[in-house]
Amino acid sequence: MSSLDLAVPHGTAPDESDGRHVRTGMRLFIVSEAMLFAAFFAAYFYLRGESLHWPPQAAFARPELALVSANTLLLLASSLTLQRAHGGGLAWRRWLGATIALGSVFLVVQGIEYSRNAFTVADGVFGSTFYTLTSFHGAHVAIGLLVLAAMLQRARRGFLAPDSAAFAAASYYWHFVDAVWLFLFTTVYAL
Repeated sequence: MSSLDLAVPHGTAPDESDGRHVRTGMRLFIVSEAMLFAAFFAAYFYLRGESLHWPPQAAFARPELALVSANTLLLLASSLTLQRAHGGGLAWRRWLGATIALGSVFLVVQGIEYSRNAFTVADGVFGSTFYTLTSFHGAHVAIGLLVLAAMLQRARRGFLAPDSAAFAAASYYWHFVDAVWLFLFTTVYAL
C-alpha cells in the first residue's frame, strides 16, 4: 500500500503523477537547502581566507578528530541502513529502525563533542562559524530523524511501503544530510 493511497477515496487508485510530484517537491526542497548550506560554506571560506591563523590553535583541539571521525562513520552507516530499508524485504522496518538509532547516536556524540570543545560560539569568528555550521547540520539531522520516525510509525501501522513516494522523499533528505556532513567534516575538521 502506497502512502498516497490514504489521500484518495477508497477503491480509487492514486494518479501515478502524485508520486512524481512528491519526489520532485523533495528534490526542489533539497536544492533550496543546498543553496542555504552553500551560503554558510561561502561565509566560512571567506572568513577562513581573511584570517591569519585558522583555526586558532588554542581553540581547536585536534584530538577530537578521532571522535568526529567515528561519528562520521556512524552517519555514513545510517545511509547504508536506510538504503537497505528502501530496498524492501522482510526486515525493512528493522533497517529503518537501525537508521534512526544511528542518527540519534550521531546527535548524542555531537553533543559530547560540543561539551569537550575548548571554545564556544562566543569565541571569535571561528567559534561562531564552527557552531553555526555544525549545529545547523545537527538540526537537519534531528528533523530527518523525526521524519524517519514518522515513516517507521506509519510502516508499523501498515500505511507505508518501502517503495512509496513518501519514503523515497524521506530517503532523499537523509542522504542529502549525510552528503552535507561529508563536506562539512572535510572542510571544518580535516582541512
